[in-house]
Amino acid sequence: MGNNPKKRKTRVLFVCIGNACRSQLAEALAKHMAFDVIESSSGGLSPLGSIAPLVEKVLEERGVPCEDQHSKAVSAAACKNADIIVNMSGARGDRVFPKGRAAIEDWAMDDPYGLPVEAYREACDEIEARLAEFAARLRTTASANQAR
Repeated sequence: MGNNPKKRKTRVLFVCIGNACRSQLAEALAKHMAFDVIESSSGGLSPLGSIAPLVEKVLEERGVPCEDQHSKAVSAAACKNADIIVNMSGARGDRVFPKGRAAIEDWAMDDPYGLPVEAYREACDEIEARLAEFAARLRTTASANQAR
């Protein structure tokens, strides 16, 4: 019987402007629906210092916890430690993040900050759909690597 090495999760850093809405939604959803392939964290280019209450409400409606999350700045160390940076800031990632070993994916999407709860639900739906596809790609890659 061969060795069964522990699968390493892909370290994904989700980034938006304030780390109050989109990246917080993505971090919580990734922990909930892709915990097998993603080690998620988040940060903001100009963090607000708190999570928008409607983010917490929308996640609670879906049964997704976010108690251990808080709004924080993107650090050089976080970028360096990430395998993939998912950029939702609206700016091109190759112009925002330092050149390094992390791959960058730009997810263009509207910021719900300050809008009614329905905008947060729509953002959550969009992030959930993108994460499902993203996690499926990671699972396929992981399976292919294990087969080698």
